[in-house]
Amino acid sequence: MQQLIDGFIDFKTLNDGRSIRTGQSYRDILLRYALFLGDTDPCSVTEETLLVFTGMHLNKTFNLHARSRVPYVACIRGFYEWLDRKGYLLGANPAANLPYPKAGKPLPDVIELANAEKLISAPDLSTFEGVRDAAMLAILLGCGLRLSGLVAMNRSHLQTYIVKEQPRMAVRVLEKGDKERQLPVPREAELLLRVYLEHPDHALYDCALPDGDSPMWISTHNRRTPEHEQHGDRRRLTKRGIQSIIIRLGTKVGIPRQQLHPHALRHRFGTELTESDVPLNQTGELLGHASLESTKIYLHLAMVKKTEAMDRGNPLAKIRSPASELLRRLDSKHS
Repeated sequence: MQQLIDGFIDFKTLNDGRSIRTGQSYRDILLRYALFLGDTDPCSVTEETLLVFTGMHLNKTFNLHARSRVPYVACIRGFYEWLDRKGYLLGANPAANLPYPKAGKPLPDVIELANAEKLISAPDLSTFEGVRDAAMLAILLGCGLRLSGLVAMNRSHLQTYIVKEQPRMAVRVLEKGDKERQLPVPREAELLLRVYLEHPDHALYDCALPDGDSPMWISTHNRRTPEHEQHGDRRRLTKRGIQSIIIRLGTKVGIPRQQLHPHALRHRFGTELTESDVPLNQTGELLGHASLESTKIYLHLAMVKKTEAMDRGNPLAKIRSPASELLRRLDSKHS
């Protein structure tokens, strides 16, 4: 089984163009599948066996619900398609019609605009870490980066271009399957970023990479690495480190826990673009979506303009009703 897994992963990463990260995810899935099979030959299983693994077994053993099981089905289908092409199967492909779990797509958590303001104001700008955190939050909120893209940022990814005879900053983003795109940096984020980059405390940390570059976000307390080994890429702030910073700062200013994750800031970015009537295709490009279907979720999240249009144009706003006088009193009380 291990040789089959290795062969499939090599095919996906070397021949099929999948990223190393995707290859590792597939490996983890297939190792779980191998444990489930035990001594059973994977080339002789039936569709019923695969249905048990991708359904009841993953749900009961790992508490994986429908949406979380989708990548498992995709991996198993791809694995058996490869086995079939290589001639390893003893019969028909048992995964050819393996169904994907049916699950609704929940609306994502979005940080409220007022809470985004609280969060970005929470860092202590008198410290190096506080300046770093403010710049980092500004890039997350102002550019809509995924967490992987934020972690991967290096100094060389910042570029300067000219718009209307004025210099502007852009960032080269590497995300999701090593896809690359360029994003303009908002002036507010650019200012905080420049303050961070020019902070004198950078000299205290050896962050040089072998190619002469440096990680953008510096970890000042890497407790998992001996002090003499804390240099280069080991000074890069990790996903877990960034998530911990967001939770710590947000909790301090009273933001609900469900809004304290990097994707909640990304979703605020996408929602505000939609509220500002940015065309859907441009919103998708800025977010790095491969399909407009992913971007359409922000049409459901953008409620401000819908509410204003409803309040302004619905027939009840133009006639006298039993609620008219009460609403008039409430409006005058709050004005």
